[in-house]
Amino acid sequence: MDMRTRINTALKQAMKDKDVEKLSTLRLINAAIKDREIASRVDGEETAVTDAEVLGILGKMVKQRLESAKAFEEGGRVELAEKERGEIVVIEEYLPRQLSEDEASKAVQAAISETGAQSIRDMGKVMGVLKSKYTGQMDFGAIGPIVKEKLA
Repeated sequence: MDMRTRINTALKQAMKDKDVEKLSTLRLINAAIKDREIASRVDGEETAVTDAEVLGILGKMVKQRLESAKAFEEGGRVELAEKERGEIVVIEEYLPRQLSEDEASKAVQAAISETGAQSIRDMGKVMGVLKSKYTGQMDFGAIGPIVKEKLA
């Protein structure tokens, strides 16, 4: 079952269960996916969003909510921070398991070997391979410095 179908099925179930928090989060996810579809339309042709793109959208949503929760906590708005964390829990249900530091390090080494990367100039190739294989499974902001270190 593709990601879009899983999310729509869960949305219908949340409606039946009257789970307001989950329902609102799933609607936000659907809206983000629709926005991506609209943005990717070419010459009036509909283009479906791939599972990899959906994973990217979900990862971005989690990152946004983490930043918002931190800002709310710093501003003394604990109830809003908790709401953001609740949304993160729902979104993470649709993301694959995150790689551990050790697994991520091995993935970086494998990508370097696969691309034949020699120097920091080849970082883009390595990141491209990692993004194609591990979208949604690793934080590429945190992986960038690791790739740099291994290529230096």
